[in-house]
Amino acid sequence: MIQTHGIIRTLAGGAALLALTACSPSIPDSAVGFDRIDGYNQQRDAVLEGRAAPTTIGAPPAVTGAPLSATGPLDAADIEARRANSGVDPVQASPGNPAPQIVANAAGISEENNFDAVANTRSIEGDAALIAQNRARYQVIAPEALPTRPGTNAPNIVAYALQTTNPKGAPIYRRSSFASENRHLRNCAAFTSADLAQEEFLANGGPERDRQNLDPDGDGFACAWDPAPFRAVRN
Repeated sequence: MIQTHGIIRTLAGGAALLALTACSPSIPDSAVGFDRIDGYNQQRDAVLEGRAAPTTIGAPPAVTGAPLSATGPLDAADIEARRANSGVDPVQASPGNPAPQIVANAAGISEENNFDAVANTRSIEGDAALIAQNRARYQVIAPEALPTRPGTNAPNIVAYALQTTNPKGAPIYRRSSFASENRHLRNCAAFTSADLAQEEFLANGGPERDRQNLDPDGDGFACAWDPAPFRAVRN
């Protein structure tokens, strides 16, 4: 009884395998084999060189057409197609075509990149003499002391900035603890610039004394005035 069931299972499995084999589609022979590619290349080379194309079994259709030419004229179909795509007539590539026209230099455009134009007006010797002349005129100006501005007795805030070393906001001088923030803002708003505020501050006892509450933090700099830009120029 057990052997009968085993035979039945074997037969059923074989029938199923045959059914799957019958249902599966056959894989066609690929047309891109090495031998067919070689045959196609041989036919193409023969047509391009004007020789008789060899016959290869199973090769793709023979290549047809005239040999390619880089300078040959375009036919009417090519001209019409290119005109439709670009809107202009194509230029026929031919050794007999005239040389392109040289556009003259427009007025006002520099000709320094045109060697022929520069060679007519300048020379290597002339450029060397010009360089030597410019070197002879070169002068090194040594720094001098800051001059006093004429027509004013205001303190020189530039000299003051270069004399100080503390950053803005670092307290150095003692200030009254009863100084009002509102009074400080009101007095600073009376000046059209921070430079004028610093000049007024130095002219009235600053930086040691601050009669107008222009420097409540005691760093020696009134309102929004900052000596950092002047120090940066010196460095």
